[in-house]
Amino acid sequence: MIIQLDEAKRTLLQKKEEINELASALKLDELRQETAELEKKTLEADFWSRDDSGSILKRIKYLKDRVSAYETLESKLEDTLVLTDMAIEEEDESVTDEVLEAVKEIDEEEERQRIEILLSGEYDANNAILTFHPGAGGTEAQDWAMMLYRMYTRWGEKHKYNVKLLDWLDGEEAGIKSATIRIEGTNAYGYLKSENGVHRLVRVSPFDASGRRHTSFASVEVMPELDDDNKIEIRPEDIEITAHRSSGAGGQHINKTDSAIRITHIPTGIVVGCQTERSQLQNKETALKMLKAKLLEIKIRENLEKIEDIKGTKYNIEWGSQIRSYVFMPYTLVKDNRTGYEDGNIQAVMDGELDGFINAYLKLNAKS
Repeated sequence: MIIQLDEAKRTLLQKKEEINELASALKLDELRQETAELEKKTLEADFWSRDDSGSILKRIKYLKDRVSAYETLESKLEDTLVLTDMAIEEEDESVTDEVLEAVKEIDEEEERQRIEILLSGEYDANNAILTFHPGAGGTEAQDWAMMLYRMYTRWGEKHKYNVKLLDWLDGEEAGIKSATIRIEGTNAYGYLKSENGVHRLVRVSPFDASGRRHTSFASVEVMPELDDDNKIEIRPEDIEITAHRSSGAGGQHINKTDSAIRITHIPTGIVVGCQTERSQLQNKETALKMLKAKLLEIKIRENLEKIEDIKGTKYNIEWGSQIRSYVFMPYTLVKDNRTGYEDGNIQAVMDGELDGFINAYLKLNAKS
């Protein structure tokens, strides 16, 4: 056991060097300076009447959280080193498990902070809006779309994000025809933008009495929720708004009233909906935000000059367009077609263990 403590100490000393390098990569001095400058603005007499007061406060919180996370990591490393030195000196093996667990946590947190450095896109820090659509294939595809809905909900909960159901349309026999969730928290979009695309499932269908193997497809659309949506102008004549009764298996999240709203963007054919807010007006406001986010995401992805250049969102949820494959049978494997990253523990993946896939995508794009 003392040998394990000696190895832990060597690892910690190596980590100490790496964490010192991390401070430079994070540009901590610049973050602290920006925080001080922004906090000065909050003391100005007209601060609360400024249009950007909310975004300034949000930025201050983001900067402080980032600095605090590093300082906590640095402190944990030092405390664990002290504990390890004392245990080695006194030949106290009783803290070995505690030290090894701390080393593991330090390693994971350092990796998380290094990945966070890659989240430098304009909207990476924003909340994420995810919409799930089944491909062709009826009940099988609709069930797959619901499995993906559950997977990303679990991912959000594991990362202490707030996950809110916005819209839900039941499948005919099982699963969903569509669903939309908002994952609220710092960098939610930055992490989840890698998940945008078609996901392929191979399994023995529980809906096939003959026990045959089926291949199904479903799409995940990922959009940033906009803080300042004035950048996206939508003309009233370009949208069609309809109210309908809420429906679906959302349980306590669904209000069974006529307050649900669906908005169709006529030029592109994009349809968004919301049915979980308290009133029709709130559902309308949320649906408009979703529409603006969707238009912005398409504009960015297609490198368009303006929203009016979007002609429509036409892509097939089918073979050849998938970003990732999930194979339950004849073997178990999840493999990302873009990065080559794979994981054989398919149940863990379906329970929201997606960080390996997300981190591989972010690292790949950082190199390109």
